[in-house]
Amino acid sequence: MASLPFTTPKFSHFKLSKTFKSFNSNEPIHLTQLNGTTRNHHTLYKSYFHTISSLCKDGEIQQAVDLLTEMDSKNLSVGPEIYGEILQGCVYERDLFTGQQIHAQVLKHGAFFARNEYIETKLVIFYAKCGAFDVANNLFSRLRVKNVFSWAAIIGLKCRIGLNEEALMGFSEMQENGFLPDNFVVPNALKACGALLWLGYGKGIHGHVVKVGFDGCVFVASSLIDMYGKCGALEDARKVFDAMIERNVIAWNSMIVGYMQNGMNEQAIGVFHEMRMEGVEPSQVSVSSFLSASANLGAIGEGKQGHAIAVLHGFELDSILGSSVLNFYSKVGLIDDADLVFDKMLEKDVVTWNLIISSYLQSGLIDKALDMCHLMRSENLRFDCVTLSSILTAAANLSNIKLGKEGHCYCIRNSLQSDVVVASSIVDMYAKCGRIDYAGHVFSSTTNKDIILWNTLLAAYANVGHSGEALKLFYQMQLESVPPNVASWNSVILGFIRNSQLNEAKEFFSQMQLLGVHPNLITWTTLITGLSHNGFHDEALQVFQEMQESGIKPNNVSISSALSACTNVTSLQHGRAIHGYAIRHDLGSLISVSTALVDMYAKCGCLSRAKRVFDHISSNELPVYNAMISAYALHGQAGEALAVYKNLKEAGIEPDGITFTSVLSACSHTGLVNEGLEIFIEMASKHHLSPSMEHYGCVVSLLSRSGRLDEAFRLILTMPYEPDAHIIGQLIAKCREHNEIELVEHLSKYLLEVEPDNSGNYVAISNAYATAGRWDDVSEIRDLMKEKGLKKSPGCSWIQIGEKLHSFIAGDGSHPNTEDIQATLALLGIDMKSSA
Repeated sequence: MASLPFTTPKFSHFKLSKTFKSFNSNEPIHLTQLNGTTRNHHTLYKSYFHTISSLCKDGEIQQAVDLLTEMDSKNLSVGPEIYGEILQGCVYERDLFTGQQIHAQVLKHGAFFARNEYIETKLVIFYAKCGAFDVANNLFSRLRVKNVFSWAAIIGLKCRIGLNEEALMGFSEMQENGFLPDNFVVPNALKACGALLWLGYGKGIHGHVVKVGFDGCVFVASSLIDMYGKCGALEDARKVFDAMIERNVIAWNSMIVGYMQNGMNEQAIGVFHEMRMEGVEPSQVSVSSFLSASANLGAIGEGKQGHAIAVLHGFELDSILGSSVLNFYSKVGLIDDADLVFDKMLEKDVVTWNLIISSYLQSGLIDKALDMCHLMRSENLRFDCVTLSSILTAAANLSNIKLGKEGHCYCIRNSLQSDVVVASSIVDMYAKCGRIDYAGHVFSSTTNKDIILWNTLLAAYANVGHSGEALKLFYQMQLESVPPNVASWNSVILGFIRNSQLNEAKEFFSQMQLLGVHPNLITWTTLITGLSHNGFHDEALQVFQEMQESGIKPNNVSISSALSACTNVTSLQHGRAIHGYAIRHDLGSLISVSTALVDMYAKCGCLSRAKRVFDHISSNELPVYNAMISAYALHGQAGEALAVYKNLKEAGIEPDGITFTSVLSACSHTGLVNEGLEIFIEMASKHHLSPSMEHYGCVVSLLSRSGRLDEAFRLILTMPYEPDAHIIGQLIAKCREHNEIELVEHLSKYLLEVEPDNSGNYVAISNAYATAGRWDDVSEIRDLMKEKGLKKSPGCSWIQIGEKLHSFIAGDGSHPNTEDIQATLALLGIDMKSSA
């Protein structure tokens, strides 16, 4: 800001006769010696003034005040300009206490000084720059004469403390009073527009800038770029930027930050590179913004380059730059590097600690996150709302209600429980720890409920399938004048799906659209997944198609669910179409999609295509290996399944329970008894996995298929689980093949106790008795079925030709081409017999 004008009074009584020492000296400075003459008074006064002014500019405020005291002791008159210089020095140093002392001296000297326009303006500027809003505002309101300097000070103060609307009102009032905003006032007004997202007002100020010719000022242009960036008008920001004749680092930073804050991270990185190409040295703000853009894109190379630039320029890892570097390494998953940065940071504030704790949580390192919380407390730093939210998130992820309660108690002791973010974390924690009742109590006791808190409890009810409670809460929030958003609707739909109320979910989805609420990606994906998992496969594929028609691009979850639906209806045509979509949109290499593709092709009979997908994946992970082993097992190719299993181990991937289920199933289908038993033993001895009921079932099937029924039965007796109907049923089926009727009698009693209403069990026992010629027992079983009203479920098969799916049920002749099909089957039968 330009200096305020003043006139130096002329005095002629004193003479400077002693040279003062360096301004950095701690010794007192004496300037006067009376010599009985008055002719050099003016020169002496000017010397005092210039010395005090120099001291103030060098930050030596106390020495300047000492000179003022010396002048007073010598009965030298002190003019307003000296008080103004000291007040300006207090502004430089933000020395509120000393400035208040000067203010007191001004008041002590009476109205001549206190009501001096220059002094009044300086006092407003001083208090405004020191952030004393009440005093500055009071002095400003009492000014007899307001000038451009006082207006600039009060508008700037209001911007800094967030009173942006008041700042813009002052900006307008200033012009109404005949003062033209200068290039110091305009940037503050633009800053207020950016904070309020008042694009129209900002454009009006832009018009004023062009009219008065400030558009050539680099500071005003930078402020325009910043305002347009905050308002999301990046094209306008770029026009201002491109039109600048001279660009300093602030202008470049404004453009980079504007792009980054609006999600245009590639453009932000591009501008950063342009800046370096033009030889402009980046600042810490430049590097911080560049790192944030790199983190958002997951651009590891660029982010590391940004860190290197910070090191080469000697930038200290303070709380701002250090946090940006830390955030980058955390977001791209380089936690070890994040650790190193954290250890090297000179300043660690609560934000920094929260960042490293959050990083550990996102990487699943919950214990390390909790250790860091303890270390933070040992550094005498208090947890804030973000820290508490992280601790509560850790408790939720671990289902550790003890830790969660400790966090809740800390919130209560430190009056943090009223914060809606913390309250939402507490509700979420209790819900994930299985105490939905506690979650409800916390919600009810929170006075200020925002949409996030309502949605947190809605999601909690939805996740456990309490659709009734979710729907009730959905209507309650509207009664309390909180309009639901898309996330609210999504939770109710999920609640219906989790409670197997698919018709209600579809109806609610339709109602949502009728009311003008546009389903988002999560809405569509939730519905597709719910339909697919609950057997509504054709509808799931239809909804998947509708989602694309609505302009929503499917993600890996929706694609995987749609592929699952294709698998269950063996719709190879739809599956291939979805595969094509995934390839075109660079989703085919994602593990979840690749796994679903391998499974779909295998179950649709295209084992070669399944293998092709598997072979083209650059970084095979366990789920894909499991899918490929299962595919070979399904097609009876145990040798290939075992080869993939061997490759998995050679790749250093640890198999899981699903892996062993697939491998044992493959061995069972092809009679590789020794290999299967060896793998079963290896499961516990080498990989320390406890076999589940499913694994025991595979081994029972393996032994019984090879005729080793006694061993299979002994395994059932010794396993640590009560056998289920599936295991007993498959053993009975093999007893029938090997005529072990006594074992059938023993097992059938248990089977009918476990599943008395499954018609398939009665049919299996009846068939075993029939094979042994025990027709009385067959009749008894059939009569028992009639008494219970049970009927054998007919077999069903289907085939897809073009767009149409043809299903065939045993004993059903309703297909329009039944006669032709039967005739063709008869001809095939004749050919088969003749060639046998």
